Amino acid sequence: MPDAHASTGPFAALRRWSPPRETPVRAVVLVLPGGRAHGRQPASTRNLAYRRMVPIARSVHRATHMAGAETWLLRYRVRGWNEPERDPVQDAWWALDGIRARYPDTEVTLVGHSMGGRTALRVAGHDSVRTICALAPWIEDDEPYAQLAGRDLVVVHGTADHTTSPKASHRYALAAREVSDRVCRFELADGHAMMRRAPAWTELVRRTVVGAVTGRLDPEIARAMQTPAPDGLRAPAVNASS
Repeated sequence: MPDAHASTGPFAALRRWSPPRETPVRAVVLVLPGGRAHGRQPASTRNLAYRRMVPIARSVHRATHMAGAETWLLRYRVRGWNEPERDPVQDAWWALDGIRARYPDTEVTLVGHSMGGRTALRVAGHDSVRTICALAPWIEDDEPYAQLAGRDLVVVHGTADHTTSPKASHRYALAAREVSDRVCRFELADGHAMMRRAPAWTELVRRTVVGAVTGRLDPEIARAMQTPAPDGLRAPAVNASS
């Protein structure tokens, strides 16, 4: 069911793409857009950070809806992270609690870009979450990672990113391997906007999510998870020549 209805809540708004009516929902993918370090302006579906994730959400839906996955795209209340409030983290928790209330036994895959990647990592400890795909995540030195225990983590970063740090995401992935043996990280020659190698970003998200929804981990992702550092945390992204 393409471009399903949007639903609103007390903190944020969600756009949902549902599986066919006769297909029960077996999994949910929650897509988290980027944002800013600071900003109290209301977030909008017209913001570039949100619009950037719409094609990814649609690609995920096309790849997984017949397997019973529902895709949710979160629109935050405001555009900024706004330490110490961490507004997008509050919004993501609200969305995850909504998923748990609607589908109590359903596992969730998180897909987040930039600030959305940081948000996904922060809420990974929610009981529903099993897989996180962090695209060019914003990582600070004191970023917690204990909440990733028992989760699958796929990090993707462009080597030409000057907005968020590829070195920081590498250090974070290395630390995350202390609490999970299912962590990998891919690199590709691109910047923060995911424009020059858009098919490679989308393909890796698709493979990650399909593996999470079906329970059959993609062989290339599995191989990277099993490969010791540094190679397993600097793997070339699939389809990177696209």
